[in-house]
Amino acid sequence: MSSNADAAQAVVSLSNILHPIDADMKTLDQVIKKSLSSDVALINQISQYLIEAGGKRIRPALLFLISNSLSNNKPVLYRHEIAAVLEFIHTATLLHDDVVDESDLRRGRKTANAVFGNAASVLVGDFLYSRAFQMMVIPGELRIMEILSSATNIIAEGEVLQLLNLNDPLVSEDRYNKVILYKTAKLFEASAELGAVLAKASPANTLAAAEFGQHIGVVFQLIDDWLDYAASSAVLGKNAGDDLREGKPTLPLIYLLNEGSEVQKAMAARAIEQIDECDEEFFQEVMQAVKTSGALDYTIAQAESKAAQAKNCLAGFSDNPSTQALYQLCDYSLSRSF
Repeated sequence: MSSNADAAQAVVSLSNILHPIDADMKTLDQVIKKSLSSDVALINQISQYLIEAGGKRIRPALLFLISNSLSNNKPVLYRHEIAAVLEFIHTATLLHDDVVDESDLRRGRKTANAVFGNAASVLVGDFLYSRAFQMMVIPGELRIMEILSSATNIIAEGEVLQLLNLNDPLVSEDRYNKVILYKTAKLFEASAELGAVLAKASPANTLAAAEFGQHIGVVFQLIDDWLDYAASSAVLGKNAGDDLREGKPTLPLIYLLNEGSEVQKAMAARAIEQIDECDEEFFQEVMQAVKTSGALDYTIAQAESKAAQAKNCLAGFSDNPSTQALYQLCDYSLSRSF
């Protein structure tokens, strides 16, 4: 581990980091509950299940922190509605992901598809997307609609790219990076950029905000991929090793394919190509090979580099509680690995 490990371990809790936006997060909860109301009972039932499942709501929080940091104490209109849009888009992608991945555990409880079935999950995901598009027009600003519609399209492309990478041992680090830029980082980027746009920030600060969001989004995904090999199911809130079981080549496994011994490379390739034919003993051997190969340290190093780049994007922001929270969010994003 790098020398940043000690600093990351000392990072404050997420609730303390988000303290400057406590009021915004509470208002967001009210907007979400109101906006998810439907005359269709099953939609209400699944929506309530999703709300109760919780989640960090990092993307809306990012919008609030950026907008507060750059607004110079001026009112920021429509921030709660657009923050809800971000959460709906994110939740819709999770619903669809769990169906595609055949997942049965998320955030420590059964996935919606495991409880209500695949068809209901997909259709409620569609409802969330359509409700998001209803709400994104509320501010009446074309730039907001451009950012959100573009992000939604790119996320869908990322999902397809990830599907193409499944069971392919030839996936390069560049192909992996493209998937996480599209599938994960794009919505973080949109969240931060929207915060700046709503705050009517300067073009320079708006660009810096978007870059910050992209970098921090990559960090979160890298650490998620690290945790899939390094953490227990209790810590993850989902099944550990899911990526490997799905034949999904993420950075730790790609590192093993590139840098492991010839035996380890062959094991990793077999795991990706023929995971359905591999028994649990072989699966555990591959997991152990990843842990002892240096793959996890390499993944952490990439995440630390991106977190440093994210911090650099904040250089032109005013020094205020929300800006300080953004710096702390960078440390928190890494601290999940310790």
